[in-house]
Amino acid sequence: MKILLKKGKEKLVRMGHPWVFSGAVDSIQGKADEKRLCAVHAFDGSLIGTGYYNEKSAICVRMLSKTDRFTDDDLRKRLKDAIERRTQVLCGDTDSCRLVNSEGDFLPGLTVERYGQGLCLQITTAGMEARRGSIINILNELLSPAFIYERSDTEARQREGLSISEGLINGELPQSLIIKEKSLNYVVNLASGQKTGFFFDQRENRALVRNYSADRAVCDCFSYSGGFAISAALGGAKSVLGVDTSAKAGKWLNENAKLNSVDIEFKEDDVFSYLRQPDSKFDLIILDPPKFARHAGEVDRAARGYKDINLAALKRLSTGGLLFTFSCSNAVDPYLFRQIVFSAAADCGRDIQLLHALTAGVDHPVNVAHKEGEYLKGLVLRVVS
Repeated sequence: MKILLKKGKEKLVRMGHPWVFSGAVDSIQGKADEKRLCAVHAFDGSLIGTGYYNEKSAICVRMLSKTDRFTDDDLRKRLKDAIERRTQVLCGDTDSCRLVNSEGDFLPGLTVERYGQGLCLQITTAGMEARRGSIINILNELLSPAFIYERSDTEARQREGLSISEGLINGELPQSLIIKEKSLNYVVNLASGQKTGFFFDQRENRALVRNYSADRAVCDCFSYSGGFAISAALGGAKSVLGVDTSAKAGKWLNENAKLNSVDIEFKEDDVFSYLRQPDSKFDLIILDPPKFARHAGEVDRAARGYKDINLAALKRLSTGGLLFTFSCSNAVDPYLFRQIVFSAAADCGRDIQLLHALTAGVDHPVNVAHKEGEYLKGLVLRVVS
């Protein structure tokens, strides 16, 4: 199967961007089949590389290689390389992380995470779904995991024309799955937790919160299972409050607090409503909301949401207080997010300093040609007055 791109549409792909949109395609030679690899050519006929095709998706080709082939041996090498690069994360005080980060590890549509001695797998594209058997065989060969659990339950998968797929692939799940991160312990529920069970992308940012928490009154908004809250408590915070709309999240937070021998108060409430209440001040607030913008068409609405919540948080901070604020919307770029937060500070009349610009940890590498992969951005701000 051969894909010929329109004139001038080859530049980004040649530079390494892994996506080809349907609007960039001039013609297709051969039968369209998402299980088959396709050769991608520029308008002048020169080969750009090899990818997999899906006519059901707006991203009709995901690139895999700059050559005319991509075999199971190539797949094995990519997986092996990705796993070996995680040795800088997996050490004595940490036993879990992201092992394969989709486009960031040049395997678009595949995410693999390690939970202790087991794995969680997520496949979001038809091309990777066609290689499911090979992926599982290679992971078993390289790692001999105690279990492989699947969480392929995303909207992205449905947009590819795929049905939801989740559950135990092989092995046996422990009765209670407990992972270790920088000597902290967390209970993880792979079946009902958000995303693939745990937010490994915030590992280094949780550690930074711990460093800043001594003698501070801390509020962890959108607290989920308490990763930031527990880090703050172990950092010597004088009080820690977790706020989340989910009662289930509160249950997990309390389990994790008990596991780490810390006291954390939990409030089941809407974060927007809670922060607007006239209440006591905090010395450190963490805002780690879910994705506000899933695509470019939702950016304006997301910007209003980010401004609203940051404005409310800045009003609740004491002078000298710190705001850790994040966005995981890849449609909202880092510059726009910074402008939104700074505008919120101006509107509430607070002078702030930028102490850190944050992103995901090293187990979430980004292909530099694929800016969409740089989804997590964060700022640490100090309220001067």
